[in-house]
Amino acid sequence: MSNPEPTDQGFTLAELLIVISVFLILMVLVIPVLQQSPRRVNETAAINALRTLNDMEGQYSNNYPQLGFACSLKALGGKAGTPASPDSAQLISPDLASGYNNGYIFTLTGCDPSATQHGSYQITAVPDSVGHTGNRGFCTDENAKIRYDPNGGTNCTELLR
Repeated sequence: MSNPEPTDQGFTLAELLIVISVFLILMVLVIPVLQQSPRRVNETAAINALRTLNDMEGQYSNNYPQLGFACSLKALGGKAGTPASPDSAQLISPDLASGYNNGYIFTLTGCDPSATQHGSYQITAVPDSVGHTGNRGFCTDENAKIRYDPNGGTNCTELLR
């Protein structure tokens, strides 16, 4: 009886190159999608923050009808452990009251500081770094409709659906 010749159980060079090529193609397709994920998360957080700010502006105007809407994020926020007041309403979190949240810069404008009662406001949320922390800028006002600027600025012409 003769010994059978050992057979190679490994992969050929061609098979390895094909597998590597498939992995490279998959990586080229998947990496851009993975890079967009943090921007989408930041944009979603910004939209939710604007909804919260609209709600809290309504609550502020109910709590302080003689003043109308708040004219600053600081007035909507406040220092923890202090009693609520028109200058420190304790309605939003300190990070949102600071004007920076999840890669977006929030600005509350549209109030006449010399007026005693404020009937309008505008809030903008723009990415800290367009293309990195977010792609779109967002705007809202006392009508509570959120619009966006596809270029990441404050020229909000498109209605968010």
